[in-house]
Amino acid sequence: MISRSLDVPLHPRFTYFWEQISLDDFQRLREKLLSANFSFNGAIPIEMTVTDDDELRSLLEKLCIPHGIKNGRIVLYEDAAILSACLNLRAEENLIPPEGDVYDAIEKMSGIKVERKAGVFVGTRMGRPEKARRREMKPLVHSLFPVGMAGGARRDLVEAVKTRRMVSVEITRRRCPNCSEITWSSMCRKCNVTTVVESICPICGRTQSLATCPMCKARTISYSKRAVNIKDIFDEACKRLGTQSTVDVVKGVKALMSEGRIPEPIEKGLIRAKWGLSVFKDGTIRFDVTNAVLSHFRPSEIGVPLDRLRDLGYEMDHEGKPIVKDEQLCPLYVQDVIIPKTGAEYLVKAAKFVDELLMKFYNLPAYYDARSKADLVGHLVVGLSPHTSVGVLGRIVGFTELSVCLAHPLWHAAKRRDCDGDEDSLSLALDVLLNFSKSFLPGRIGGMMDAPLLLTLTVNPSEVARQAFNVEVVDVLPAAFFEETERHADPKIVNDFIDTLSHRVGMEEQLQPIGFTHDVRDLNDCNRESSYKKLESMSDKVREQLGLAEVVKAADAREVAKRLLSTHFMRDLTGNLRAFSAQKLRCTKCNTKYRRVPLSGACTKCGGKISLTVHRRSIEKYLEVAENLVDRYSIGAYHKQRLKLIRDEIASLFAETTEKDQMVLGDFA
Repeated sequence: MISRSLDVPLHPRFTYFWEQISLDDFQRLREKLLSANFSFNGAIPIEMTVTDDDELRSLLEKLCIPHGIKNGRIVLYEDAAILSACLNLRAEENLIPPEGDVYDAIEKMSGIKVERKAGVFVGTRMGRPEKARRREMKPLVHSLFPVGMAGGARRDLVEAVKTRRMVSVEITRRRCPNCSEITWSSMCRKCNVTTVVESICPICGRTQSLATCPMCKARTISYSKRAVNIKDIFDEACKRLGTQSTVDVVKGVKALMSEGRIPEPIEKGLIRAKWGLSVFKDGTIRFDVTNAVLSHFRPSEIGVPLDRLRDLGYEMDHEGKPIVKDEQLCPLYVQDVIIPKTGAEYLVKAAKFVDELLMKFYNLPAYYDARSKADLVGHLVVGLSPHTSVGVLGRIVGFTELSVCLAHPLWHAAKRRDCDGDEDSLSLALDVLLNFSKSFLPGRIGGMMDAPLLLTLTVNPSEVARQAFNVEVVDVLPAAFFEETERHADPKIVNDFIDTLSHRVGMEEQLQPIGFTHDVRDLNDCNRESSYKKLESMSDKVREQLGLAEVVKAADAREVAKRLLSTHFMRDLTGNLRAFSAQKLRCTKCNTKYRRVPLSGACTKCGGKISLTVHRRSIEKYLEVAENLVDRYSIGAYHKQRLKLIRDEIASLFAETTEKDQMVLGDFA
């Protein structure tokens, strides 16, 4: 009635995907529904039932018309009146025009104007699965202190102390100006004075004050390989902390990779091991988490009392009313973050580590005094992208059940991210300030990446990644926007009449709350874990992905399978083959690497068994899945032949030779 009387298009809720069927399909749909039975509320149809039919069901599914099956009949409830009107089922004569499209037919038959539900279906590739997990080096490390081979395969400081007193490692070379003793510590343990870095020539071993040895012309280094009394160092650390080791294992590193080979104090590793924390290469504790953008939140969603939020500056909701209820919607400040509960639990341990370090190592009062995640609210964190060297300061204001870090688009963009679900890290700000050191970073290309060399204290919108500028800040999209979508206009055109963040840059309102067009009932009321993470095997993941592609209108299952082969499976198969051919061998006991098997057949250092690092199983793991894709989706001869060549090469690599097959020199005569 509204559509007819006001000459406006039918409401989107009752607009179906009519463009998905042809005029002939429309004719058959009408013919099948002419025999339907109706239930009425006055003159309005409230229910339609018709005999179940495969073709009819297929048409309804293409149109996305809600329906059910009951007693062998198709049932339509609230859509019965609309469908009846659009098809003009009350008129028995055929009024469908011979030309035009379905929309022309609907308007001519019913007098109702209907707009297209969707002009274009856009298919996208699967994004990164959500993640919220502590950062670990491989293998896990508690302390950036070298132990060489003394700690076994686990590089365990406790084991090294038990089995031997001295370990031979490459470590920084410092000399005491008072007693001239060579040490690795910044303070002389005898004289209690600051030691001085001493450089030597790596060839002749002479002490040099220049960057290059005048005799050997070699670049001088500030470290040397020498014996270190690991037992005394470990015992002194335990004594300084006021306790013997309270953990069974403290994992160090086999060798330092930094240019100066500077280790961190063992005390830090002891405390990290106590709290079950892993250290990263730069001395910080990281928690990796997937990014997600957020503009507003409700206090009930983030688990923080109203009084605490008011202390943090949240006094007004998005309508400018005082916040007095948990269900009021609050604009999120630009540098406030809502972190996963699992991440909060890990950061609580990190806070306890920092406090114990302050009290027992630096003789300072505790700072966090955190007993639960609620104690983290209001504290600062550093967000860092792995491809940058600049951390961005943020403030914890709440927690989520989701495995993502919820933050303002500008905050993620300040980390040089596009706000599209990338994975970044979170660290406690005091941990970064206290334990990060540039001198720990590897002295190779790329060693400075993924390290907080600089900190952004205040987000400046004019300096962030420009993709964030495209976020609209309006509450309502104008009719002109939808008119331009019908014309498939360039997106840049609508930027002229829709307010976006780009219009605010450099203005007073650039950090003001942004608007939204659709509300969300509860941030946590959604699928919290993707199916990709739940499925165990790669074959299961591929089957489900392609099964979804087959039913999604915007996706071509054959193209999805082809991309999987080209960008994933083929590269993995050929890469693993190459890795097998060029692999090193390792000792299963001390983890020493070898390019070739020693003549003795065992490790020359500990006598342990020598093992491969790449095995047949890792090469073949995707081969069968890839072959099934080629056959099922008829991808083509090229991929089929490539896979056959790979299978033949694998077979030749691992062929078992019998005595009958064994050749002798005489066979070549």
